[in-house]
Amino acid sequence: MLVRSSSAAETRALGEALADAARAGDRLGLVGPLGAGKTQLAKGFAAGLGVMGVVNSPSFTLMAEYEGRLPLFHQDLYRLGGTQEAMAAGLVDERQDAGVTITEWADRLGSPDTIDRLSIRFTVLGEEERSIELTGPDDGRHEGYLAAAIRWEARAGRSA
Repeated sequence: MLVRSSSAAETRALGEALADAARAGDRLGLVGPLGAGKTQLAKGFAAGLGVMGVVNSPSFTLMAEYEGRLPLFHQDLYRLGGTQEAMAAGLVDERQDAGVTITEWADRLGSPDTIDRLSIRFTVLGEEERSIELTGPDDGRHEGYLAAAIRWEARAGRSA
């Protein structure tokens, strides 16, 4: 599924809408270049889960944990060299089964096929304009996210 965002505020609003579909054990992998909107979507998602306080990209700590309707584990793998380094850092553990994990630079964990996750890929189209593609395994687990994105598009006056 492909949606468009025209601003950081719209990207945060999309994240907030997606949080409505969140269930324990979900993993969302965010992929795209610097400045594409990954952290903005994560901030909106956190707000949608009811996380209070400031949510920033955990570039130097690798993972931040927040309390909301579900625990949120926010990871940023920008500084890691690849899959082996990410796994060695202990970024995948059983605690995440109780909450939702959002991973920025998720491509550093390996192929989405190796980890059951919803992949959210950002493409920069202009200064503020973004194309955001949501894809996941065909097992039905992520259908709620796709439905939430369709509702968000409809509220924004666009069709998905």
